[in-house]
Amino acid sequence: MTADSGLRILVVKLGALGDFVQALGPFAAVRRHHSEAHVTLLTTEAFAGMAGASGDFDEVWSNGRPQGVGGWLALRRRLRGGDFRRVYDLQTSGRSSFYFRLFWPGPYPEWSGIAGGCSHPHANPRRDHMHTIERQAEQLRMAGIADEIPPPDVSWLRADTSSFALPAPYALLVPGGAAHRPGKRWPAERYGEVARRLAAAGVTPVLVGGAEDREVLGAVAAACSEARDLGGRTTFADIAALARGALSALGNDTGPMHLIAAAGCRCVVLFSAASDPALCAQRGPEVTIVRKQRLNELSVDEAARGLIPDMALDSQAAGR
Repeated sequence: MTADSGLRILVVKLGALGDFVQALGPFAAVRRHHSEAHVTLLTTEAFAGMAGASGDFDEVWSNGRPQGVGGWLALRRRLRGGDFRRVYDLQTSGRSSFYFRLFWPGPYPEWSGIAGGCSHPHANPRRDHMHTIERQAEQLRMAGIADEIPPPDVSWLRADTSSFALPAPYALLVPGGAAHRPGKRWPAERYGEVARRLAAAGVTPVLVGGAEDREVLGAVAAACSEARDLGGRTTFADIAALARGALSALGNDTGPMHLIAAAGCRCVVLFSAASDPALCAQRGPEVTIVRKQRLNELSVDEAARGLIPDMALDSQAAGR
């Protein structure tokens, strides 16, 4: 019997998508380190299915963002009844740190994170100046997981995308993003121009985004009749599968681009002053970061350069 046999471990990661993808390496490291333990993930409904498919967890709880007094009391009962020996808080937010307080009056589990008074704090005052992946790796090292943290791996995330009937070759365009952060979005009309140039080069533009991106996706689709709009129709597994089949992808600094990059797709990701690639850039085998203080200053030629290997997509090549 190993030292971990019968132990119960909790990992906390609530989201969003990009953060969740960048936690996949730490998830795998925790699973490997506690190979004989029962490992539970506390997350939200949006990521429960993906977490369950990863194989890194024995159990997935999806009530990580409780609502109302009843929801908080239910989460407290569940946490206190979980008999957890150790908790790895990979969210490290004010909310997730408060979960440590839900164990009052004790006993408290060992806790890796930033909650005041926890047993294994990530005690680096410059932790907020580190890229998410390096920050989480250091946090785990301080908690005793000294093995190398693997990069995000979504090879297990698979789907049959044949129902989309996409003409090959195709490239993915991700023009959306959080509506409350418009500074992270490159103008839709310029995505439309990239789509037209791709189509002129014989590459089908495929638009990816959620239902909340309907307006911007519609604007790009209206600018290019050859574009295929999959907005609101793709699961996380669909996006990963589409990325594996794509020639390349162009998108804003938004969650799906983390998933696309981790799937191994050649990516060009657009950053503005609204987010810092040194802290949160997508990671993958072929990721190019293009940054301008304001994305409306970024030209189509600059964004499209290198999007398709060995293929010019500048205005002259497109016959404009």
